[in-house]
Amino acid sequence: MYELKTKENEDDVIEFIEQVESPKKKEDAYRLLDIFTETTGYPAKMWGTSIIGFGSYHYQYASGHEGDAALVGFSPRKAKFSLYFATGDQEREDLLQKLGKHTSGKACVYTNKLADIDIDVLKQLINQSVTFLKEKYPTT
Repeated sequence: MYELKTKENEDDVIEFIEQVESPKKKEDAYRLLDIFTETTGYPAKMWGTSIIGFGSYHYQYASGHEGDAALVGFSPRKAKFSLYFATGDQEREDLLQKLGKHTSGKACVYTNKLADIDIDVLKQLINQSVTFLKEKYPTT
């Protein structure tokens, strides 16, 4: 049986951010910490070894696979910031068009620095993701 590696844990978020080598990336990470905390109302928690997540939900797929995940989160990766938002909602795609300089994969949005994106749109993406996931998984 597959076991999810990215689980909420008790590792220290501040300690993790303090390990970020680039002073500018560290500054942006603290700013993201404030933005996500204020926008969601949830405390920051470490998920796995490198994701700072906010809130959580329990999902179960038709295949029977189930688990827990953060509602939203971010990670100050060496190359870029990874931002984690819910997928599967057209509103997300519309907001990404307004976000600013970024790239996106299936589930992640990548940006080099906060100065490249619109913070108000970031806050809208955070709220959209939390609302979407709470509606999709109401037992959250």
